[in-house]
Amino acid sequence: MRLLVIIPTYNEIENIQSIIRAVFDNVKNSEACHVLIVDDDSPDKTADAVKALQAEYKNNLFLLLREDKKGFASAYCDGFSWGIERNYDYFLEMDADFSHDPKYIWTMLEKIKIYDFVIGSRNIKGGKVEGWPFWRHILSKGGSFYSRFILGCPIKDLTGGFNMWRRETIEGIGLGTLISKGYSFLLEKKYRAYKKGYKYVEIPILFKDRAFGKSKMTKKIFFEALANVWKIKLSKI
Repeated sequence: MRLLVIIPTYNEIENIQSIIRAVFDNVKNSEACHVLIVDDDSPDKTADAVKALQAEYKNNLFLLLREDKKGFASAYCDGFSWGIERNYDYFLEMDADFSHDPKYIWTMLEKIKIYDFVIGSRNIKGGKVEGWPFWRHILSKGGSFYSRFILGCPIKDLTGGFNMWRRETIEGIGLGTLISKGYSFLLEKKYRAYKKGYKYVEIPILFKDRAFGKSKMTKKIFFEALANVWKIKLSKI
């Protein structure tokens, strides 16, 4: 079992070393867990902070440094491709800001032995969000309901970014055929996996708003993602 944790970054200097340490601390067999940071040449030198830890974690911590800010979906696609080329069995996508708590990784690893993909869900019983302003709660809940209704998909947290995948599931989805370029990438992958018949499970998580740094999510980005739902619905799978 080889797990690759993919963390895309842009200006995460305040969080990056702490989240890397927390990931390794929460995986019992750290030799089977590798972390790949995909950084879009952050002006705050996030990449340098990662490089400073590579000597400590040796062959377990990797950095994929990209020129310019190429975007969220592109970062994950490059990360998945990097891992597939190196024959990883499982992939975990998560944020750098501790909104996705590494303490859930072990539970997700247990579930991925049974299911094709595992979703860290804010929207099922036991799931919760802390620290958000009221408008973000409304947008998140409304956006999730809207997406599920349009797509006819029962997944409760379609828009969440804390997900674990089997290699075979990612390959079966076909990353090169996805139409999403932004945050709708998260829901398109889940929708496609669901439509192709892959088995999934949602586990409840406590999602905490970031304590440090600036959120990349804005109302504009959110509504652009929702506008793509119809494109996803009408795309060929």
